[in-house]
Amino acid sequence: MSMGRPWLAVEAALAVVALGASVAFLAVRGDERDFYTSMSDATRVPVAARPVSGASTGSYAWDCGRNEKGHRNTGNPVVTPGVPGPAHHEHDFVGNLGVRPDSRVDDLVGAPTSCTNGDASTYYWPVLRLGGPDDHHGTALVPSSLTMAYHGNPRGPVVAMPRLLVAAVGDAYAHTNGGGLARSAWSCTNTPGRTTMKYPICDDGAEVVRIFDFPSCWDGRQLDSPTHRQQMVFPAAGGGCPAGTFAVPRLEITMTYAVPAGARYRIDAFDGQRYSPLTDHGFMLNLMPDTLMQRVVGCLNTGRACDDTAGARSG
Repeated sequence: MSMGRPWLAVEAALAVVALGASVAFLAVRGDERDFYTSMSDATRVPVAARPVSGASTGSYAWDCGRNEKGHRNTGNPVVTPGVPGPAHHEHDFVGNLGVRPDSRVDDLVGAPTSCTNGDASTYYWPVLRLGGPDDHHGTALVPSSLTMAYHGNPRGPVVAMPRLLVAAVGDAYAHTNGGGLARSAWSCTNTPGRTTMKYPICDDGAEVVRIFDFPSCWDGRQLDSPTHRQQMVFPAAGGGCPAGTFAVPRLEITMTYAVPAGARYRIDAFDGQRYSPLTDHGFMLNLMPDTLMQRVVGCLNTGRACDDTAGARSG
């Protein structure tokens, strides 16, 4: 029986792959192509540190919605309280519904929330948009899914975060200042073991994944600091907190977006940052009720997987 010409099939398959990649790049302008990548070039997610005896191995999940109602504006109550930001740099907000363009931290106390468990904290990040006809316009994308989760520390128990504690991840100016504080993390739904700091070009049928992994070592003294980073730092290699800091619940926010095949997309950014994916960043201002924070800490320290998402309460 004839084996045919198997190399023709291989060449045909490669041609299809190449065609798909070129189609994906059709809407990406030449000066932006370095900001996009296929997931074959992405980095493998590091293996998590092995927890020691007495580690806080539990988790806590809750639901603050997907910003389906479009709570977005130019405000940043942490960095520029009382001062609206530039029109081309909007944030998506979930949780606290009181954030306005000119909000201050104190304005948010007592405001209603989108979180079904009563968490009144505010969580926010730059709006992700489809590429528009000019530099500052484009359709805002609403996440297909948005998951909120707290995790423990592999080297010991965690302590409760105080109310009004600020945490920041990433750097809005990473494109022009060297990127030392950049923490952007992107992936696709069909490549969960890989992440990239560039905008991923996902396979047909796969959605874009955006991840914020917040710092989780508190200095025990400050609620905020001039850089908004000194009071909350990242764990050292192996997962332990640096000397003089205390492990608190580690916040991870994960979103997925249904970006149309071949579409150009990017986050809102400040002038001069060229919409670089390196500039992705997120903020948390903790206004979780004390009793709820104690539940979170209890779940993490006792190794329970607690789920307080809409319609569920377990653990």
